Amino acid sequence: MAWSKLKQILESFLCPALYGRVEYRSTSYRYSPDKAGHCYIVVDKKNILNMSDSTTSIRWYQTELEVKNDPDIQIPISNEEIEAVRKDTKGIVPEDRLRVIARNRKISDYAKEILSAQAVLSKSNFTVVANKFLSTSIEESLESNDILLNILALVDRRVGKKRILNMTEKMRLKHPVVQYFYELRLSYK
Repeated sequence: MAWSKLKQILESFLCPALYGRVEYRSTSYRYSPDKAGHCYIVVDKKNILNMSDSTTSIRWYQTELEVKNDPDIQIPISNEEIEAVRKDTKGIVPEDRLRVIARNRKISDYAKEILSAQAVLSKSNFTVVANKFLSTSIEESLESNDILLNILALVDRRVGKKRILNMTEKMRLKHPVVQYFYELRLSYK
């Protein structure tokens, strides 16, 4: 599908409050060996999603340690995760340390997911992901680990006010750029 047609279809799915404020842009390089392009999502004439742009206000993580040390990341720990640590350590670890160990394990997994999602995004072709979005359900796109799929689903008009309000807890575990678009959408329900 030609980019102009794909862009037109994607913009037709924008929620009414964001129509005209959110724009999709893509560049590709015909003679590049992998033909990967850059994807841009612009909000109010400002590049929000552009990994190579150092002026962006969204935090892009370079290392797992940056994710672990970010005070804005709140990782909820369940009792099942604490019990799993207790079982792994055969019950010889004090109770207060179990929570710390469980949190460290979970944040390490979370950091790897974020860095993996960023790496995939930087190499991805916007057109491929956009076509995937159009052929999958909204639920799948929202649950995906793909940052771009999450963003496309969040600004979609098929995601209603009630669903947006019920996603607060899930959004805390998403990449900062996904959280940005969630906040944008939340402000315009």
